[in-house]
Amino acid sequence: MSSHATTAAPISFFKRNEFLIRRLHSLSGLVPVGAYMCVHLVTNASLLGGASVFQNNVFTIHSLPFLPVIEWAFIFLPIIFHASFGVWISRSGKSNLQSYRTVGNRRYTWQRTTGYIAILFIFTHVFHLHGWFHADWWLKSVAEPLGMAQFRPYNAASSLANAMNSLGVVWPIFYAIGVLACTFHLANGIWTAGITWGVWLTPKSQHRASIACAIFGVFIGMAGLSSLVAVKTTDAKEAEIIENEMYESRVKGHTITPDDHKRTEGHHAAPEPQPEPVK
Repeated sequence: MSSHATTAAPISFFKRNEFLIRRLHSLSGLVPVGAYMCVHLVTNASLLGGASVFQNNVFTIHSLPFLPVIEWAFIFLPIIFHASFGVWISRSGKSNLQSYRTVGNRRYTWQRTTGYIAILFIFTHVFHLHGWFHADWWLKSVAEPLGMAQFRPYNAASSLANAMNSLGVVWPIFYAIGVLACTFHLANGIWTAGITWGVWLTPKSQHRASIACAIFGVFIGMAGLSSLVAVKTTDAKEAEIIENEMYESRVKGHTITPDDHKRTEGHHAAPEPQPEPVK
C-alpha cells in the first residue's frame, strides 16, 4: 500500500446532520417564528382601533405568567436559530438564476435576499424598541444614549409613536421595508416548506399553493403596513393620557401590578430620595 494514500476528510457536524438541520430550520420558520410574526403584526394593527384598543392588547400580553421565559423560549431563541442556520444554508446553496431565469430560481434568490434583510430588520427593531436586554445598566449606559429601547408597554401607543417619529421618515421607511421583506420571506417560505414536507408535490398543487401563499402574504403585509399608518397618525400626547388613565384603573382594580419601568413617566423619573436613618 502506498505511503501517500490519503484519508477522507472528517465530515463536519453540519454535514452529518444536514437533513435534520434543514427540517428543523424549515419547521422553526413556520412555528413558532412565523406564527409569532402573524400575531405580532395583527396586534400592532389593532392600533387602528385607537390607543385604548392597542393598550388593552398589550396589557393582555404583559399579564402572561413567566413572560421573559416565554419570550426567550418561543420567540428569541427560535429566531436566532432560524437566522443563524438560514445564513449557513444560504451560503452553502447556489442559485442558477444567471443560467435559468425561472420563477423558482427567482424565488430562491428573493428568499435569500429577504432573509438577510429580515435579520437586519428584526435585530435593529428589537434594539430600537426594547434594547435587546432589560438590565438597567445596559439600558441606561448603552441602549438609551443611542436612542434605542424606546417602547414602554404601559404607554404602548404613545411611546411607539414617539419612537417612530424620532428620526422623521427614516424609521417608517426602514420598518416598511423590513415588514415587506419579512412578509415575503414567510409567505414564500410556507410555499417552499410545503414542497419540503411533501404537502404539495404536483405542478398543479404547487400552483394553487402559490396563489394561497400570495394572498396570505398580501393580508399579513397589509396588516403590517396599516400598523405603520396607525402609528404615524397617533397623537402621542392624547394617547398617553388615555394610557395613564387605563393604567391607574387597572392598578386600582388589581388586574396589573404597578411597574414604573414599563411607563414613560416612571421610567424617566429620577428615583425618590430615601429618608436619612434616624440617629
